[in-house]
Amino acid sequence: MFIDLLRKRRSIRVFQDKEVEKEKIDLLMEAMLRAPSSRSLNPWEFVVVQNRETINALSKAKPHGSAFMKNAKLAIVICADPEKCDVWIEDCSIASLLLHLQATDLDLGSCWVQIRLREHNEHMSAEEYVADILGLKEGMVVEAIIAIGYPAKESTGHPESSLLKDRVSFERYGEKG
Repeated sequence: MFIDLLRKRRSIRVFQDKEVEKEKIDLLMEAMLRAPSSRSLNPWEFVVVQNRETINALSKAKPHGSAFMKNAKLAIVICADPEKCDVWIEDCSIASLLLHLQATDLDLGSCWVQIRLREHNEHMSAEEYVADILGLKEGMVVEAIIAIGYPAKESTGHPESSLLKDRVSFERYGEKG
């Protein structure tokens, strides 16, 4: 059941030293490419990175929150052409979520690395840094990088008690069921 997949999913930041098989990478790509998109404009583009040096460079994209990525065996950079669609952020986010869920279904771990609106250093944004490493064409933007690999340890999903059920209203804001 789909709910079981959601219950299992966790952000994984520590990975085994084990390559992700081509068959699994193909399924990850298919999941991303099946993402719904506003008006079917598909503004997203993806860069699949397996090269160790490139992943290491990407792990330095920002001062906090990206270093763990250096041990991932796979990084998928979520990019877009914002000229194609005014809701490219939403479309990229949907594709990213499908990527996370597909990774979980394949017994892989994944973790989101926010790039959009983050700084690399005081002179350069994280987006510019990543775009330079990957040779993105002019006008392309980077939303995030998804680090993927086999989890170094077994993790359980978040317990039901951690769900913020008080954030759900019924019929009108503030009305609790």
